[in-house]
Amino acid sequence: MAQVLEFRLPDLGEGLTEAEVVRWLVEVGDVVAIDQPVVEVETAKAMVEVPCPYAGVVTARFGEEGAELPVGAPLLTVAVGEQDAGEAGGDTEGSGNVLVGYGTGAPPARRRRVRPAPVTQGSRPGTSGAVAPSAPAAPAANGTARTTGAQATPAARAAAVAERPTDGPVPVISPLVRRLARENGVDLRQLSGSGPEGLILRADVEDVLRAGVAGGRTAGAPAASATAGRAAQDSGSRVPLKGVRGAVADKLSRSRREIPDATCWVDADATELMRARAAMNAAGGQKISLLALLARICTAALARYPELNSRVDLEAREIVRLDAVHLGFAAQTERGLVVPVVRDAHTRDAESLTAEFARLTEVARAGGLTPAELTGGTFTLNNYGVFGVDGSTPIINHPEAAMLGVGRIVPKPWVHEGELAVRQVVQLSLTFDHRVCDGGTAGGFLRYVADCVEQPAVLLRTL
Repeated sequence: MAQVLEFRLPDLGEGLTEAEVVRWLVEVGDVVAIDQPVVEVETAKAMVEVPCPYAGVVTARFGEEGAELPVGAPLLTVAVGEQDAGEAGGDTEGSGNVLVGYGTGAPPARRRRVRPAPVTQGSRPGTSGAVAPSAPAAPAANGTARTTGAQATPAARAAAVAERPTDGPVPVISPLVRRLARENGVDLRQLSGSGPEGLILRADVEDVLRAGVAGGRTAGAPAASATAGRAAQDSGSRVPLKGVRGAVADKLSRSRREIPDATCWVDADATELMRARAAMNAAGGQKISLLALLARICTAALARYPELNSRVDLEAREIVRLDAVHLGFAAQTERGLVVPVVRDAHTRDAESLTAEFARLTEVARAGGLTPAELTGGTFTLNNYGVFGVDGSTPIINHPEAAMLGVGRIVPKPWVHEGELAVRQVVQLSLTFDHRVCDGGTAGGFLRYVADCVEQPAVLLRTL
């Protein structure tokens, strides 16, 4: 006899609490195998294909494409028969391989088995004609039927505010939903959630705000009038801070709040570095990128000044100096700015660095970077010269301790060997965490980098 198992959005790791449904890979009625990808979601870190730990027939999907779901929310239900369970080794709890590298599936307590339910033909966006089972409408106090959950309109959920009890736990998973409610004065105990089992979603809070119900006041109250007044002043388009853009905003804000950063910079004559690169590439073999040469200089500089390859442990009040250099580099994509990480950059030569930079950049532009490829950096190299600018004051990629910025390399007047000449000049800037070192260390690091740029032979002498 078949049983219907519910598969919920797994913990995607790295502290992520929600994900946006980008594309469903299966339809209701499809037969799925264990570990078959069923949905593509976008987190604040990367695009991820989520595999299903069960084998069987998809009976329902939850969430439209474009909807945000909290970790633990249902994704789909799968009807598993005796034959399916036998093929899976008799383990109806699934394979556990929810996401490779991020642990197994949720513990049994979070995998609620539901009774088989017939697939209802109807229309709900994003469910391919299938509607997830829902509880019947409960009669209201006045005897009329009241819709609940996903069937309720924003106005209906707003009207239900006065009928909700104020005691007991609040059915909210996402801390982002709690913050949105707190910042707008919405009492979550007064909301009727549209998620499964009454789970309060971000859309529920936004619906209440649109309906003008905040802090227990109705749409005609002064608070709503004030909101309308602010809306009139703030007329124009609004871009949600979510996904990659939201993650960047949160990380940069945290960097500014927690890190007492300082910036120093220097102009350097890059003529000899450009000549050295041209000579290397003329010799045949793999072409060496300028970014790879700069990265090689960075890793050599970090070996001399390890204070900048560290992070601050606030709880222990310690500076943690790291042995390995995992080098992040800024890459602009259609989804926004991302920082892929080259693992063990200090062990790589220029050719290996060139190949890894090229691979990660290609994957980043395709939107296929994994969370592991976007985290764990210890130092960041930012070549903003590709945007045609000379200088900048980089914001440190929290929780790292420093970032080297490189401007464009352009012909400029320069005093060379006592005479005025036109040379290829670049501005280098270093932003560093003043807690891990003082200006002498930062200046020594930057001066060493500049010396290697001006005289690449310096790098060979110190290897």
